Amino acid sequence: MFRSDFYYELPVRLIAQNPLPERRKSRLLCLNSANGEIVDRKFTDICTILLPGDLLVFNNTRVIPARIFGTKPTGGKVEILIERILNNGRILAQVGASKPLRVGSKVKLDGEVTAEVEGREGDFFRLHITGPRPITKLVEDFGHIPLPPYITRSDHDIDKQRYQTVYARVDGAVAAPTAGLHFDQELIDRIHEMGVKSAFVTLHVGAGTFQPVRVDNIHEHRMHCEYFEVSSRVCDLVGETQRRGGRVIAIGTTVVRCLEAVSQGDKMVPYSGETDIFIYPGYEFATVDAMITNFHMPESTLLMLVCAFAGKDNIFAAYRHAIEQGYRFYSYGDAMFISNRSGK
Repeated sequence: MFRSDFYYELPVRLIAQNPLPERRKSRLLCLNSANGEIVDRKFTDICTILLPGDLLVFNNTRVIPARIFGTKPTGGKVEILIERILNNGRILAQVGASKPLRVGSKVKLDGEVTAEVEGREGDFFRLHITGPRPITKLVEDFGHIPLPPYITRSDHDIDKQRYQTVYARVDGAVAAPTAGLHFDQELIDRIHEMGVKSAFVTLHVGAGTFQPVRVDNIHEHRMHCEYFEVSSRVCDLVGETQRRGGRVIAIGTTVVRCLEAVSQGDKMVPYSGETDIFIYPGYEFATVDAMITNFHMPESTLLMLVCAFAGKDNIFAAYRHAIEQGYRFYSYGDAMFISNRSGK
């Protein structure tokens, strides 16, 4: 199976550069994986799709302002995109500069704050931050919202709110779990009143989520690790839902990866730690019955995941339809509701 198998052409004009005025005003393309049926709806129509007894599982990670700009001693500009905050004043980050930084290189960030390169870990740099304030405080005061590379503008004040789910609670992500961006609190309350339950996992989406697959044979690809937590409460709720015959519906690919990573046969085991689970066609899903997700980039691991869930032919037919109908793509774009191949 090759990377090129997951390529498609997307007109640049369909890449959403800004959020809509209201979260719930997105469109919703519904794909029934059992028969390939495609239906165009509004996102608020989700209330006609969900049923009492269903379980929605959300990712409550919170995006931190992880993009920081600095300068070399020579005056050259440096862009640091934090992947993870480590212990003892250290971070793991992508670094952009006119020339690659070497071990021992220093970057001035703000006032007395400097970042020194200690080493490399794959595509990331390990940096030691020194200065009068903690890294978390530096990031909140000095950092920028890390919009993905296909959004070609600078971040604005509105992104602090809109590139964040309304239920974000746990600091640590450097990219939003974008399927959740379509929900506002009023819509969530309405869904709960219908008898639909909810649960929350945590997966801190890393900057590596935008890194391209560089190998031709996707079986040779190695995912970057991301921190996640699935509690015993979530495992219990999933089990109860399955016993009642309800559907477990993942809000985003990050939730799919969380639930499948802790699924062992017919049970789930609570876990907190790292996962590098890579889901691509041929994978047998153990827990997730349906998902809400945005449209994904060509040749990306996220596109491979939804192809595994719904079938590549179904997904590519849905994407062709979405392009023909002028759907908005990627992080600030429209959404899909995808049922699994049993039609649930």
